[in-house]
Amino acid sequence: MTDILSRRDLQFLLHEWLDVERLTEREEFRGQTADDWNDALLLAEQVAGDQFQPHNRKADLNEPRIGEDGKVVLIPEVAEALGVLGETGLMAAAMPEEVGGMGLPATVSGAIFAWLHAANVGTTAYPMLTAGAANLLIANGSKDQVRTWVIPMIEGRFHGTMCLSETQAGSSLADITTRAEAQEDGTYRIFGNKMWISAGSHELGENIVHLVLAKIPGSPPGVKGISLFVVPRFLLDGDGSIAERNDVVLAGVNHKMGFRGTVNTVLGFGEGEYMPGGKAGAVGYLIGDPNHGLSYMFHMMNEARIGVGLGATALGYTGYLKSLRYARERPQGRRLASKDPVDPQVPISEHTDVKRMLLAQKSYVEGALGLELYCSGLVDDEMTAPGEETRKKAGLLLEILTPIAKSWPSQWCLEANSLAIQVHGGYGYAREYDVEQHYRDNRLNPIHEGTHGIQALDLLGRKVTMQGGAAFAALFETIGATVDRAEAEGGEASELAGALHASLESLAGTTGKLWADRDPELALANATLYLEAAGHIVLAWIWLEQFLATSGKSGAFYEGKRQAARYFFRFELPKTAPQLDLLGSLDRTTLDMMDDWF
Repeated sequence: MTDILSRRDLQFLLHEWLDVERLTEREEFRGQTADDWNDALLLAEQVAGDQFQPHNRKADLNEPRIGEDGKVVLIPEVAEALGVLGETGLMAAAMPEEVGGMGLPATVSGAIFAWLHAANVGTTAYPMLTAGAANLLIANGSKDQVRTWVIPMIEGRFHGTMCLSETQAGSSLADITTRAEAQEDGTYRIFGNKMWISAGSHELGENIVHLVLAKIPGSPPGVKGISLFVVPRFLLDGDGSIAERNDVVLAGVNHKMGFRGTVNTVLGFGEGEYMPGGKAGAVGYLIGDPNHGLSYMFHMMNEARIGVGLGATALGYTGYLKSLRYARERPQGRRLASKDPVDPQVPISEHTDVKRMLLAQKSYVEGALGLELYCSGLVDDEMTAPGEETRKKAGLLLEILTPIAKSWPSQWCLEANSLAIQVHGGYGYAREYDVEQHYRDNRLNPIHEGTHGIQALDLLGRKVTMQGGAAFAALFETIGATVDRAEAEGGEASELAGALHASLESLAGTTGKLWADRDPELALANATLYLEAAGHIVLAWIWLEQFLATSGKSGAFYEGKRQAARYFFRFELPKTAPQLDLLGSLDRTTLDMMDDWF
């Protein structure tokens, strides 16, 4: 199976760098072996190649539509692929065994989903959302809710969504107007509309479990008054079988530039088309306590942000591999040193500028994959590491890295897709080649689950300052430990460490300047630039880690890793210096721009 993902790179990241074998010593994974996990990855690779990849183009050319019966029409291959995935149990790889999951480490599950994303990101969105909804209910729902909704999700019979945005509110969830009216039987009746709901309506399973943010009348204003509800497409009988239709109405389908295989919908709740029990409103079931809905939803949102970053990485990675193969197979031109026009043409992979584009892609996608799997490892450590301090530190690192893990691949693996098109030349824009679709698919990810600007505000405005800077300090300490190891090794590793240390110190100094006056408007005016600079420094750290993991090892694979690390340190990391200088100057150019000046 070529041009999807690199099995060799995954093995390196999991076993030679992250040392996943150490997890077998933990109680939660006792009885599992690295061979078990490799078997699961091989199965994921097979399902990705045999079931997901073949219909990737077809799903793009035949985007979801509303049929004459008012139901969403998808190509049949989507249901077939998800049926096979459901039989493998891979969707629930990291879920607890007591609810029907496989109980594998999140790190392994991340690698499993990387294969699926790389093969067909549109079809993969359905199980990704379902897994996220199930995990939210496992963490915050009642035992009855887990039994009623999660187990059928894991079995592949029910699907899940997250319903947050509304037309008038967008990402400003404080402004949602969907309301939930309490009933005497303990249920609620939901009234309102939700926009941009991925996988919001389809016929892929028996039921769709919508997790809906709404406000109970009389609750506090803003985000403090948001609650979270299970609102199923179909209600259930006492024995769990499908009963009457809930008042959840498909109001429209959004037509997208890319990611077309995932239906994206407008949903109406309580519009009166269906009247469960003869009463108005969609039946909803409160999750947890009232007015805590946003904190519960962050469980799924944070998981989705890592998932978006992983999907962006996979799209960049598969585009890179396809452009690499094309460059090796496409003869064009001659070496610059050639003096004879009858000399044979050479593959374009031998031309320096094409090497540059391939090397840039390699540095972006292999670095991003390392970051995503590292974050998955933090999930494992936060949940299963021995020692409270270790778990606490893992949680802090995950908090501060999540906005970077979402946004950096969404920006730079998209750039990798752009370079993949450039390597193909004119063919890159033709639909006969996959790379143009990968670019269109990936262009959604800088918006998905919060734009760059929202992630930047989260990073600089919340994560950097949380708990008196504890998360930032944990990241600084962790990167510093890598720098110390590299300096101790000496040689080239020490040189790279010096460059990273200087950038890290500059980031710390700039962060202090931004918050010195405690003026949030000024500090956050250029937060997106801060996110870009911090992201590049974090990726340089990931590359130094990979560089150290190749120490003493020979062969083309390891040489390629070291060369990609060199490229990132020489061509990418230096970009952060002028960015941090500009941030440190507290520049007001954008802040002072008036609306009528545009």
